[in-house]
Amino acid sequence: MAAELFAGLRRQLRRLLASTPATELISRTALSQWRLILAGALTAVVGAFSEGLTLAIIFLVVDVLTGAGGASALPWPWLASWLAPLPVSGLAALLMACAVLAQGLQSLMRYGNKVCVGYFAARCRASITALIHRQVLSFSFSCASHYKVGELTNFAGNGIEAVKIQIETLSDLAVGFLMALVYLLVLLRISPWLLLAAVALAAAITAMQKTLEPRVRAGAQRQVVVDQAISARVVEDYQALRLLHSSGQLELADQRLQCLMGEMEAAFRGQSRRLALLEPVASFLPILAVAVIVSLSLVLLGVQAGQVLPGLVTFVLALQRLNVRLGGIANSWNALAENSGRLALTDQILERSDKQFCRIGGVPFEGLTRQIRFEAVGLRYSKDQPAALTQLSFNVSRAETLALVGPSGAGKSSIADLLVGLYEPSEGQIWVDDQPLSALDLPSWQQRLGVVSQDTFLFNASIAENLSFGLEGVSQEQLERAAAQAQAAGFIEALPEGYNTLVGERGYRLSGGQRQRLSLARALLRQPELLILDEATSALDSASERLVQEAIQQVEGHCTVLVIAHRLSTIVNADQILVLERGRIIQCGSHHQLLQAPGMYQQLWQQQSKAAAL
Repeated sequence: MAAELFAGLRRQLRRLLASTPATELISRTALSQWRLILAGALTAVVGAFSEGLTLAIIFLVVDVLTGAGGASALPWPWLASWLAPLPVSGLAALLMACAVLAQGLQSLMRYGNKVCVGYFAARCRASITALIHRQVLSFSFSCASHYKVGELTNFAGNGIEAVKIQIETLSDLAVGFLMALVYLLVLLRISPWLLLAAVALAAAITAMQKTLEPRVRAGAQRQVVVDQAISARVVEDYQALRLLHSSGQLELADQRLQCLMGEMEAAFRGQSRRLALLEPVASFLPILAVAVIVSLSLVLLGVQAGQVLPGLVTFVLALQRLNVRLGGIANSWNALAENSGRLALTDQILERSDKQFCRIGGVPFEGLTRQIRFEAVGLRYSKDQPAALTQLSFNVSRAETLALVGPSGAGKSSIADLLVGLYEPSEGQIWVDDQPLSALDLPSWQQRLGVVSQDTFLFNASIAENLSFGLEGVSQEQLERAAAQAQAAGFIEALPEGYNTLVGERGYRLSGGQRQRLSLARALLRQPELLILDEATSALDSASERLVQEAIQQVEGHCTVLVIAHRLSTIVNADQILVLERGRIIQCGSHHQLLQAPGMYQQLWQQQSKAAAL
């Protein structure tokens, strides 16, 4: 049984000390906070010593009260002679006062230990939050897009709790083992034979722990999976409130969540049964052991039982307190097993080997001088999906306007994604002047772009803060000029707080057209080298669309413009138009050239002209 106990302990220690991102973070923080760790260790050792001293003094008190020698019962002759004048009651009172002081020191050390552990856990929690946030932001866009927003949110919250529990539980384990060692030494000093009762008690608790741990660990994994699914579902439903309301699917969304909540309830109930089993059994076993020991002592010693009363009382007290520590250690193992699911989830998001990250470093982008060139570029979003782009080759010169047209899924937005740097080409090369785009410093390139996409995102901040996002030292005059260019100045100035108006979460307080005009103003404010307009006027009425087109025409001679358009009337002045189908270029030319050539562009123009006439 002892061999199994130590073997189990070795397995647990190997698991705890295994090198994972979370444990490495804790280790690095421990090295930087070595003073806290040292203070925690010292308080634990002094506390354990104080606990042993308390038991020793209690042994002396009982010995003094039950013996006839008074101070002569003390083990140190010099102390016995010094305290000899005291009566038995006075000596017992003095010793009890010393026991109280020793126990007070133990409590003070325990408080200090808790504070040290709390400070260390606070530092680790702050570090893990920042680390997860930095890790997610460093993902490549293609990697980050594989996660749901609710999953990423759950990763952040889960990591904080996992590290906190791990540190506090490991501290409790260390203190528990120290205290258990003290009690075992006391029991060994009193009676090696009676110590067998303590060993049997520890073995029984260990056997139960060994049986429970795999079930607790599996239950913890199930809890984590269900928690993450619930978090993802809730966030997704909140983001889709408009769709749920407009499509009458509120009840369906609630039913889907209720199904997950049923799974969560079942998982938590099962875990509660497993975790609640150990404590009552651990509380019963020492009482049984004490009853057996006292009975055997009385039967075997008879009238001489009083002579061993000091040792028996101290033994029972130490055994009882040892049981509390063993129960605490068992609960700590259970807590570690239950926390393993959270810790594994934290390690999952922090693991770097299975993820793609944003490109770091490269040649700083100073500005576009000649052209952007696609050279046999292909793009495949994943291995199990067909190619989004195939063998694309074209040029767009500086200050030219390039328009992309074609049916849905033709690859228009994929070209924009490649230019922005959200994805890397699967084949071929994109050139910016004489430099491959892959060799440029990505942030310096992206900061010189202006992007207006179909999915307009606004922060829950003021209009001024949204317009100047990522820029420093923007004046009010510059804000107003950009807003006027994007035909947004009118509705902004009509708002009660003007440019200081809060737009709400994702800009929900504004209409779709207003959000898109703000997005355009934000792009124009950057004075970009390359302006990418992905259906930039799709949410505008005809009058606003005409005004925005005039604004775009004002910047077309000053920067390169890429326009993805559905309405062909918005791109008639483009220098070059590419017609795409299934990721390939099937036509290329100006508006007038393409109208005269039979093909898709001519057909689309005729269809839209007829629809406009109706």
